Amino acid sequence: MTTPDKTAVVQVLRDISLLLQMKGENPFRSRAYDTAADRIAGLSEDLGALVREGRLQELPGIGQAIADKVSELLTTGKLAYYDTLRAEFPPGVLELVQVPDLGPKKALVLARQLGVDGVDALEKACREGRVRQLSGFGEKSEAKILAGVELYRRTRTPRRLLGEVMPVAERLLESIKTAPGVIRASVGGSLRRRAETVGDVDLIASAPDANAVFDAFSRAPEVAQVIGRGESKCSVRLREKDLQVDLRVLPDEDFATALHHFTGSKAHHVRLRGLAHERGLKISEWGIHRDDGTKLHVPDEVAFYRLLGMQYIPPELREDTGEIEAALEGRLPEDLVTMEDIQGAVHAHSTWSDGKNSLEEMARAAQALGLKFLTVTEHSQAAIYAGGLKEDDLRRQWDEIDRVNDTVKGVRLLKGIEVDILESGALDYSDGVLEKLEVVIGSIHVRHGMDEEQMTRRLLQAFDNPHLHILGHPTGRLIQNREPYPVRMEAVLDKAAERGVVVEVNGKPERLDLKTEHVRMALQRGVKLVVSCDAHRASDLANLAFAVATARRGWARRGDILNTLPAEQFITTLRKQRAA
Repeated sequence: MTTPDKTAVVQVLRDISLLLQMKGENPFRSRAYDTAADRIAGLSEDLGALVREGRLQELPGIGQAIADKVSELLTTGKLAYYDTLRAEFPPGVLELVQVPDLGPKKALVLARQLGVDGVDALEKACREGRVRQLSGFGEKSEAKILAGVELYRRTRTPRRLLGEVMPVAERLLESIKTAPGVIRASVGGSLRRRAETVGDVDLIASAPDANAVFDAFSRAPEVAQVIGRGESKCSVRLREKDLQVDLRVLPDEDFATALHHFTGSKAHHVRLRGLAHERGLKISEWGIHRDDGTKLHVPDEVAFYRLLGMQYIPPELREDTGEIEAALEGRLPEDLVTMEDIQGAVHAHSTWSDGKNSLEEMARAAQALGLKFLTVTEHSQAAIYAGGLKEDDLRRQWDEIDRVNDTVKGVRLLKGIEVDILESGALDYSDGVLEKLEVVIGSIHVRHGMDEEQMTRRLLQAFDNPHLHILGHPTGRLIQNREPYPVRMEAVLDKAAERGVVVEVNGKPERLDLKTEHVRMALQRGVKLVVSCDAHRASDLANLAFAVATARRGWARRGDILNTLPAEQFITTLRKQRAA
């Protein structure tokens, strides 16, 4: 038996309120459960302690009867009253009421008369035209319910990491490009903007016959279910990660404007619509039109922005964070860093610490990607949990690095370390060892719970060590799993600029650290960056693409990223940065 937490208790109380409304009970009675749910949801004290001490009913709006039910739920893990009440209704009805604008009574009618037992069944009934046949419903009701279902899915679908979604989307995109008649195809939405997390996937294609493309799309091995299909849009759910993918197919003359429209962001579009209006233009996914209805030729997105009197804005920058003003004034960076600019991968582990591949395997994987160097940066001795290296182990590893460099041609392994920044701000090796290394990354791996002042002081102290070249994953965050540790980032970046410390943009999908806003802060201070893969296996070298995307979102240019340099110049520049 699992003891319910506060969130589960609140949900049961809200469910009871809905079920009572379906029964037609006195509205004051159902409202009492909603009030109790609100009170408990807003509690700062421990709910279990209040129940044990018999103080729950002291809260405004919670009487003895509801307090007893909460006590039963917390004590036994279930509530007999709730189970009995729920048994009076068709299964799935509580899911139906989560659809926007579908109240409890209408949900009950649909469940009882059509036998729909959830949102998927409700959508199917609407698309088959069965809902409009019920008394009190019609075509408009059906269309409104379908719109509510789509909104429900969008708000309920958990957002997934960019690095989880991108490979799946790219496989689908490649299959669409080979579908009958397809002229152009691209990903859109937050995925094209390379946002940290993605809700669902938008794909846009141009072809003379949408149906032929939809047929091929629906048969793709990744597709588990077709959940909707119209004249220009087909929506499916994938087997992998339960992702929803929306494919839109339009005539090629509308491809550029459709791609732009479905890339977003919403805030960026709102601003552009205002600019278009000032020029006597209207923009939509179906093209750019003059006020008199004349449709303008828009072959690509470069032409789209030119019609609005501005530079082309890359998808990663379309967030209404100053890119529009810069593009209008012709000062938007046109040399944003690209994957093709990157000569070496920074931040990699091998079987010497907690990596999964040998040094030679890592070198050959880097060679296969066309990289010219790879920094070997194992964990340091304090990181016992990650197989951190003692100083003697580190020296032995140097001999193996030399052997691999003699064996694998075209790529060079650099001797480095990811040294722990200890609680005091000291580094986890002696200066005598650190000065012999070509690349020293300093990272925090433990004691994330220090307060903002302590953590800031810890990092600033580390920067005083002249052998520290790069600050690794600067905020320690794990997206959706761990908040960044508290730190005064302005102070950290100010001192990095002063001391010549380079800052990492970590491409591990759950990190992406520095995040976009901090990349811009760093660049404004003249801080140099590296894009890194934080590789623990050969396949993780692909994380470089996510680091590059994050750097681009922060407006980083080629010259801002040091691993765009050849290996020897990279090493020399790291040292010069610290000596300046």
